[in-house]
Amino acid sequence: MLVAAAAGPAPGASEQSGGGRFSVLSWEQLQRLDQILGEAVPIHGRGNFPTLSVRPRTIVQVVRSRLEKKGIAVHNVRLNGSAASHVLHQDSGLGYKDLDLIFGVDLKTEDVFQLVKDVVMDCLLDFLPEGVNKDKITPVTLKEAYVQKLVKVCNETDRWSLISLSNNSGKNVELKFVDSLRRQFEFSVDSFQIILDSLLLFGECSENPMAENFHPTVTGESMYGDFEEAMDHLRNRIIATRNPEEIRGGGLLKYCNLLVRGFKPKSEVDMKALQRYMCSRFFIDFSDIGEQQRKLECYLQSHFVGMESKRYDYLMTLHRVVNESTVCLMGHERRQTLNLIAMLAVRVLAEQNIIPTVTNVTCYYQPAPYVSEINFNYYVTHVQPFLPCNQSYPTWLPCN
Repeated sequence: MLVAAAAGPAPGASEQSGGGRFSVLSWEQLQRLDQILGEAVPIHGRGNFPTLSVRPRTIVQVVRSRLEKKGIAVHNVRLNGSAASHVLHQDSGLGYKDLDLIFGVDLKTEDVFQLVKDVVMDCLLDFLPEGVNKDKITPVTLKEAYVQKLVKVCNETDRWSLISLSNNSGKNVELKFVDSLRRQFEFSVDSFQIILDSLLLFGECSENPMAENFHPTVTGESMYGDFEEAMDHLRNRIIATRNPEEIRGGGLLKYCNLLVRGFKPKSEVDMKALQRYMCSRFFIDFSDIGEQQRKLECYLQSHFVGMESKRYDYLMTLHRVVNESTVCLMGHERRQTLNLIAMLAVRVLAEQNIIPTVTNVTCYYQPAPYVSEINFNYYVTHVQPFLPCNQSYPTWLPCN
């Protein structure tokens, strides 16, 4: 029942099946994974609701068990995103914020979507500390108290839902229930998924703790397609992707974040085309200036916790990319977005006391090389306070 390390492929070896998509974790990587799953993560409640302290391992085990009792088979559970990248290479420069946990399930009907949400709310009720009167706490109340975001996607290519549990420092626990998902990564360095089933089974069945010569075989997969190539990109801080036309609007923000963290494009020529794709998709997904402002402000608040000094560099990088690579907008729309980014950059400097707080700023910028318009070298704008982005959502958010 238990799998010793010697029973599987050598640690770090890539399996040839699936085009080299898979690799077995080394003992060092497995230790980091076990530590992440065992560390208690606070789930902060709104209002008078107490903070829940729950280990990711416990969340996975309880949710999986409840789903299976309700007749929903869980095919596997995976750690995804920046946390998986951190497990595989600790010094990548990415760090990790959210804990993205993927449950492979069948979501064939609307009733199953609802049942999955009800199961998660039930689990939250059980995580409440002793002494709390649970009799009058409804699933709706729990959702308002502990859920940061609910998303449901149901179309021809994608069937999945996301329940993000609140954390005031931005380290949300994100439970993603996936039937099908066409695009599961943006860049090779965030394409990793680690299959947790063998490690979870070991913890439930083994009477002895893990050791270097006695531990389960845990496998990682790169959705990019070539595990070793993606690992090389992660080690050497290289930006690469496949089928960039499939990347959604948020990919532009992630790309600029990678640039600020010292990552470099694999190919300058390919990246010019990629930047144009990403800018176009960003303005398709966030066409209104108000939507753009909310998206940027939320991204700054959630992705730079403990790295506030990097916000200005990030905004200037974003400004440069948008200025150089936006080809899908009218001149005044492009200037409006550039002005928004410049305004946010000035506000960041004011918050860091690098410049005095101001109510009016003049934002200078250069037009893109291909723009022939004249007489628009500056804008004057009123600086507004940040919009709140920690609101609760009353229902599923459409994402199609």
